[in-house]
Amino acid sequence: MATQVIMPKLSPTMEEGQLSRWLKKEGDKVSMGEPLAEIDTDKATMEMQALANGVLRKIIINEGESAPLGQIIAIIGEPDEDISAMLGSAAAPAQPATKAPEKEPEQTQVDATQPAAPTGGQAASSPPIQRAAVATVESVSTPGNGAQAGKQGERLIVSPLAARMAAESGVDLRSLSGSGPGGRIVKRDIEAAMQAQQSTATAAATGAVVKFPVRQAGITEASPYRDEPASEMRRIIAKRLVTSLGPIPHFFLTTEIEMDRVAEMRRNIKELDPELKISVNDIIIKVAAAALIAHPQVNASFQDKNVRYYERADVGVAVAIEEGLITPVVRSADQKSLSEIAQEVRDLAERARKRKLKPEEYTGASFSISNLGMFGIDEFTAVINPPEGAILAVGAMSAKPVVRENEIVVRQMMRVTMSCDHRVIDGATGAKFLQTFKRILENPLYLVV
Repeated sequence: MATQVIMPKLSPTMEEGQLSRWLKKEGDKVSMGEPLAEIDTDKATMEMQALANGVLRKIIINEGESAPLGQIIAIIGEPDEDISAMLGSAAAPAQPATKAPEKEPEQTQVDATQPAAPTGGQAASSPPIQRAAVATVESVSTPGNGAQAGKQGERLIVSPLAARMAAESGVDLRSLSGSGPGGRIVKRDIEAAMQAQQSTATAAATGAVVKFPVRQAGITEASPYRDEPASEMRRIIAKRLVTSLGPIPHFFLTTEIEMDRVAEMRRNIKELDPELKISVNDIIIKVAAAALIAHPQVNASFQDKNVRYYERADVGVAVAIEEGLITPVVRSADQKSLSEIAQEVRDLAERARKRKLKPEEYTGASFSISNLGMFGIDEFTAVINPPEGAILAVGAMSAKPVVRENEIVVRQMMRVTMSCDHRVIDGATGAKFLQTFKRILENPLYLVV
C-alpha cells in the first residue's frame, strides 16, 4: 500500500522545512530507516528517514522549495501501484512545485535574466536551476554588467555540481568564465568565486579598502536587482525577533570593565601551555556563569504564570553563520573549567557553521552572550532570545585613557550591555549581577577561589 511522506518536525522550533537535497530520485528503491532527503530547518540541515519500504514513486516538493509540517512531500509505494487517488488528495505545496521531467534531460535551458521593472508591485522571479548533465544559461545585458554578461543569448555550459554550488552560494554564473573543456563552468570556478566573495566580505569587515566598480555615465534608471527566497533560518529569526522585542519589556544596563588582568591571565596561560587556546570570550562565558549562580534571579525566565529559576548556568553563545545567527549552548558552564569551555565552544561553533548541530545543542539556554568585539564594535544592545530572561552584548576591548588615583593612565577597557526582561529582572537585580560580573573580570583570580 502506498505511503505518504510528510514534512517531519526535526527541531523543537521548526514550523516548516526547506528541501535541501533529495538523497533518492523517483524510481529508486527505499527501505525503512534509510536516509531519504536532507531538510533545512530553522537552525540546521538534518536527514529525514524513510518510514516505509518500497519505491519512491513521486516527489511532490522539489529541492529548494519549502513545506509546512505535515504536508505531503513525496509518495512511496509499489512499482505498479496506482497512486493517482493519493496524488489527487495531496494538499497543495506551500510553494508552486516545478513538475519533474519524466526523464532527466541532457541539457536544461535556464532563464537567468535580470527581472524587468516590476509592474503592480510584483517582480518577475527566475526559475530554479535544475539538475542536469550541463546547463545552458541565456543571459541579457543589464546596466553595469555588459562586460560580464556578454551579448544577448550568450550560452554558458555549467556542470551539475557547479550549478548546485552556485545556487547555494549566490554566485552569478554570468560573471564567470569557465575553465573546463569548451568554456564549461566547473567546481573550481565556483570555489574561486566564493573565495573572492569571502575576501571582499573580510576586507569590508576589517576596514580594508574595497574597490568599487568603474563609474558608468548616463545611468538614470533604477538599479537591477534579484529576489531570492529567504532561508528557513532567516524566516525564523525574523519571526522570533518580532515575538521578542515587542511583547518582552526590554531595559538595558551598560558598564565598562578594565580588562588588563584578563589579558595578562591569557598571556600567562599561553606561556604555560601554548596548546591551550583560551579566548577572552571563553573567560567571559565562565565569569558570566559564576555571576549567574551568585544571582539566581537573573538565571531565570518568565513562563506565563510562573518564573522559572535554573539551578545551573546553561550559557548560549551567539555564532554568526552564512545565513544568520545560531546560539549553541555550553551546558553547566559554571561547573566546567576554562579549558573545557574553550574546547566545547570551538567544537560547537565549527559544527554550527556546518549546520550539523543537534536540536538539544542550540535550545534551552538560561542566558546568552553575543560578542561583536572582534568586529570593532564598541557597544551595542542585543535582543533577548525567548524564553531567556537576559542577554549580554559584549563590545571590543581597546586601550583607553582612564583616571586611576587622580592620574591619567592607559587601560584595556571593554563595554558590556545587558538586555533584561523586566517581567523577571528588576533594575537593581540586573545592576547587582553586572557588579559581580565586573568584579570577577577585573580580578579573574576569583575563578580559582
